[in-house]
Amino acid sequence: MEPQNCVFCKIASGEIPSKKEYEDDEIFAFHDINPKAPIHVLVIPKKHIPRLVEVSEDDVEVLGRCQLVAAQVAKKLNIGDAFRVLTASGEAAGQSVFHTHYHIVGGWQETPEMEVKKEFP
Repeated sequence: MEPQNCVFCKIASGEIPSKKEYEDDEIFAFHDINPKAPIHVLVIPKKHIPRLVEVSEDDVEVLGRCQLVAAQVAKKLNIGDAFRVLTASGEAAGQSVFHTHYHIVGGWQETPEMEVKKEFP
């Protein structure tokens, strides 16, 4: 998918509205419109990287910062003690939007099952 047709690129640019949690020059975090947990936020690099397997050495810093932003957002949303950061690379792994992204999920009242599914959690 080309960046001009990417829904996450459009969200990061403000073309499609979202409930924003974080933004800087390179990273955008927003609430998922179809949450799989009581709290479900997506963290994306603004640079269009279709799949994790397509990252380059040039992407190391921004992807590392995505992890830092995930932790900061989790703390901000009061789930810092118990949350998951999930990603998928490729359709067979459950990736449905081909722009590398991380799901921050948490806020459960009970411990979620650890079974691996194509949908979260």
